[in-house]
Amino acid sequence: MTPLPETPRITPIYQRLGELLALAAGHFRWQVLPAFEVAFDLRGKAAGQMVAGRGGVRLRFNPVLMRQNWEDFLHRVVAHELAHAVVWWQYGRRAKPHGPEWQAVMRLFGLEPQRCHDYDVAGAQARRLQRFRYRCGCREHELTSIRHGRIQRGEREYVCKSCGQRLEWTGA
Repeated sequence: MTPLPETPRITPIYQRLGELLALAAGHFRWQVLPAFEVAFDLRGKAAGQMVAGRGGVRLRFNPVLMRQNWEDFLHRVVAHELAHAVVWWQYGRRAKPHGPEWQAVMRLFGLEPQRCHDYDVAGAQARRLQRFRYRCGCREHELTSIRHGRIQRGEREYVCKSCGQRLEWTGA
């Protein structure tokens, strides 16, 4: 569980989620309300994110952007992310992230479907990824710590698009 930012501000988020979920449940005639997690651990320029998979649905919110844009965040971002979850529950993975199903759910929530926010993100820090040097037959490549980790764990191999050789870590 992630720490909650400014507890008095959290209750309205859960209330809004409950209201919107009840609206969707009535519209789609769900007998049982789906369970989901809410976290306030998102960093960077994204205001929110819906993560779905075998472990269920998790809505992630950016606490910095939430504090800086409270009213709009509560109104639009919370609905935007829950709309993604509703589409996942109703249509599964065949629906496109901002496709017609998502747009219809946003309209059901009484909002114009908008993909992106227009918040000032100067105060929101993105994670800086460390870079690692790799070589192939024709040149050097810089891979992020994410790709480097996948290679080190044996999960992935990467090849050069130019020469087709496997990338090898230089140790630097």
